[in-house]
Amino acid sequence: MTAIPLTPLPPVKKDIREVKEISIDRKPIGSGIENPVASQNVDMEKAKTKEKPLILLVEDNPDVVAYVASCLGGYRLAVAKNGQEGYDIATEIIPDLIISDVMMPVMDGFEFCRKVKSDERTDHIPVIMLTARADMDSKIEGLELGANAYLPKPYEKQELLLTIRNLFELRDNMRRRHQNIAGLVDASEPKNMKEAAIEDPFVARVREMIEEHITDFNLNVDQLAKELYLSPSQFRRKLDALTGFSPNSFIRFLRLKKAKTLLQDPELSITAVAFDSGFSDPSYFTRVFKQEFGKTPVDWRMENPSEALP
Repeated sequence: MTAIPLTPLPPVKKDIREVKEISIDRKPIGSGIENPVASQNVDMEKAKTKEKPLILLVEDNPDVVAYVASCLGGYRLAVAKNGQEGYDIATEIIPDLIISDVMMPVMDGFEFCRKVKSDERTDHIPVIMLTARADMDSKIEGLELGANAYLPKPYEKQELLLTIRNLFELRDNMRRRHQNIAGLVDASEPKNMKEAAIEDPFVARVREMIEEHITDFNLNVDQLAKELYLSPSQFRRKLDALTGFSPNSFIRFLRLKKAKTLLQDPELSITAVAFDSGFSDPSYFTRVFKQEFGKTPVDWRMENPSEALP
């Protein structure tokens, strides 16, 4: 399984010049030249809740790299020296956010942004473009290519940090919206807003695939990733970015959502509900149902004899 290492490794490939984790006081607590493509032994799903957001910086100027790194307290940082390297790295590690220069060798920032935003693996990632080309035509070109923010050089450190924070807040709002649409959380938006919302195509495809195979006890992350033409780690990071759920949690919740619908039928036994929802062990089904909803399936059925569920 391809994953981002949690500890520095020696150089493996020239795709990534540097990966750092910087503490809040901006003292490096880990650095080294790393290649996520070659790292195999990190369980992303277990580690993700402890990880700081991962930012990919695509920049060929070492001084700018050093300055941006000094600004990004609390983030992990991967660095590429041109757009082609940046694209190769972005499609492999699926960072949480990308910061890219415009003027670079091999592939410039505009072409890099276009490729990132036209690739299903990376089209959800926010992109900040940094450039000395502050003319309006260049800014409009970057925004038309899908850049989420455009900061002309020289920029203030606080401006960069606020832009990053705002983009992560937008991502969190997007996650809540997708959770509501997919029925993964209790709806909190007004009905007319939910009806007007459009589910992300990728999330919808994953949800539909799971629902189509809901009775398959063996449905797993590797199977879904393969059908989506993604590696398991790419799949995990993209689904988490869009929904805040790991694939296993996403599968389990949709199974439990299906179980709540089936519990409306008094003719079905709890065991039948468990099996028809994809749980091979009725005892395990009862346990996770109670963990999720605070009631056993029997108690929930008694309290909701005719509740209309989607």
